[in-house]
Amino acid sequence: MTDQDELVPVGKIIGTHGIKGLLKVYSYSGNIKSLQSAETVLLKGKDGTLREYAVKSVSAHAGSFIMGLDVFSDINQVLSLTGSELCLKRSQLPVPDEDEYYWSDLIGLAVHTDQGVELGTLVDIFETGSSDIYVVRGSSKEYLIPAIADVIAHIDIPGKKMIITPLEGLLDL
Repeated sequence: MTDQDELVPVGKIIGTHGIKGLLKVYSYSGNIKSLQSAETVLLKGKDGTLREYAVKSVSAHAGSFIMGLDVFSDINQVLSLTGSELCLKRSQLPVPDEDEYYWSDLIGLAVHTDQGVELGTLVDIFETGSSDIYVVRGSSKEYLIPAIADVIAHIDIPGKKMIITPLEGLLDL
């Protein structure tokens, strides 16, 4: 698989919508444009199997998205898809701007302070109203790091490393 074919998780199927086989999607980015421009999506089932489907429609709905796939027209056909991860090929996504990253590129980075102290590995990211929060798990402690310019000093995707400048008291929590 080439870098352009690499799968990037962009959301999760959280339920069905109506009786005509529509899916309710939680988007990891909240950006509808990538999904609307995609001709196909890949669904990764709970068992790890991947299936590619042609996209029929995508629309915003109450903080999530509603997606229709060409092959489904009945709720009974899509019930088993709840919990599946929605993926796109990297080639289907826009190139991020400088200092922007896809979450899937950040998960797994080793996180160090600007003083050289290794904190652990970035294992999860969640959104808050103002900024994302990076969950960094060390050998004996978990840290919640705000994804703000004052804290994130450097991100090196090829080197799989993130350098932070902790605010006073941040690592004491």
